Amino acid sequence: MIVTLLVIGLLIFQVIFIYNRLIRLRNNAREGWSGIDVQLKRRADLVPNLVTTVKGYATHEKQLLEEITTLRNQSIAGQTVPDQAKTASELGRSLKRLMVIAEAYPDLKADKNFLKLQEQLSEIENYLQKSRRYYNGTVRELNIKIESFPSNLIARLFGFAKFDFFALTDESDRMVPEINLN
Repeated sequence: MIVTLLVIGLLIFQVIFIYNRLIRLRNNAREGWSGIDVQLKRRADLVPNLVTTVKGYATHEKQLLEEITTLRNQSIAGQTVPDQAKTASELGRSLKRLMVIAEAYPDLKADKNFLKLQEQLSEIENYLQKSRRYYNGTVRELNIKIESFPSNLIARLFGFAKFDFFALTDESDRMVPEINLN
């Protein structure tokens, strides 16, 4: 009788332990997503200032500036993680193209406002990279726990679902840039 009660007590303790671990991992993943969301919002808030500054110098780059504005608006709309990753990736590529175009305008490159915006954008991209790594790490841990025995039984019982990774959606983002020093 006592052995049965001890076994039942041990099983209940194990269920509680696994459940609490799943809760902690899910909250860590949500926190990680919040960090990405904050950085994407910071970048989206910076884009109009950047577009306005460049617009004064590069008037014939209207198509790219409109594309950036459209992507910026999409990035602040509520989306799933894969959709958000795709939009963020596209916006990042467009902003890189904008920086390349800016190289052709010496007055723009020397503009203090543009330099400050460029520095802020670089800082945001660094924070965004760190946030993505943190989020993906917490999602990995949560997903492993959801798929592993015996925690998968508890996860299924209490309705825990796997999270999506924040992944690159364009293979060109994975390619090493070609450097020409000539």
